Amino acid sequence: MSPAPEPDLPSWVSRRSRPFPDCNLLLLEGTRPALIDSGFVGHASQTADLVRERTRDLDPVVNTHRHSDHVGGNALLQSRGAGIAAGAIDATALRRRDPGCCAAEYLDQPVAPYTVDLPLHDEQVLHLGEADRQVIATPGHTPGHLALWQPEERLLVVGDALSDYDVGWVNLALDGPEAAETALASLHRVSELRPRVLLTAHGPLPTDPDAAPAKAVQSSQRLVDDPQGVVWYGARRILAFALMIRNGIPVADVEPYLHAREWLQDAARLLRTGPEELSAELVRTMSRSGAVLQRDGYLYAAAEHAPVTAASLDVPFPRSWPPPPSSPPTCSS
Repeated sequence: MSPAPEPDLPSWVSRRSRPFPDCNLLLLEGTRPALIDSGFVGHASQTADLVRERTRDLDPVVNTHRHSDHVGGNALLQSRGAGIAAGAIDATALRRRDPGCCAAEYLDQPVAPYTVDLPLHDEQVLHLGEADRQVIATPGHTPGHLALWQPEERLLVVGDALSDYDVGWVNLALDGPEAAETALASLHRVSELRPRVLLTAHGPLPTDPDAAPAKAVQSSQRLVDDPQGVVWYGARRILAFALMIRNGIPVADVEPYLHAREWLQDAARLLRTGPEELSAELVRTMSRSGAVLQRDGYLYAAAEHAPVTAASLDVPFPRSWPPPPSSPPTCSS
């Protein structure tokens, strides 16, 4: 059976599906062309080229949240004149060069240095493309996660809050034991908007915009009810991403790599086990499920993903970024 067709989009919405480690390309065209999220740093030039095919006047890039697969093209696009808009929580962390900002060092996922020109707040109105859009705070996947709501067309950009097949993972170690409940509350808020189209950051667009939020609420409730499941869910996602961006890791090096990761140590603490035990069990369970596979002495992520050059990962962690401007940059809303 062929998959159901995706919902029709307005002519001013340009969208291209991209596999991990990137998010989908979503460009709002019009008098103020805007890009929603910018993909992974290893494909920043590709992102810029795709945008340039549609417009030479991009401004701004709006980040739904701080993760590396959503902010990786920011630095290059900003150097070419685009402003960066992001949630106020993320903007504050970036300005103080918080070692935890973008979770880059914590997750060992590189992000090139950038600044936020326009901090965004809940219910703030932005003119993007040809229409006004309302910022909707949807914390959970990250504390500063946001969505963008266009009520006339009933289009909702949801970032990683949900997808056609999944809900965003949450980090109980960094964001507190209530993070799963926060994510669930955000999904209830999304459901109450009754969007006609859900513009997701990964995978195909949901073909049933009523059923998708309801399904996501059910999935998120299961995570609320199972804190240990939350930790395992996040750990599997983070390891798969690490394998994707490195084009695999030698089998002999996987567990030593994991032992050194702060996120793995936190997960082991929450699961009341040791990092060595958790690392071994994580590889075993993911191998058994088919999420990872061994080939020619390497461990690879099984999910579709685009290759990344090793050189493109050679960027400093935020603690080593250049100091931010002495006064906050500005970008009109």
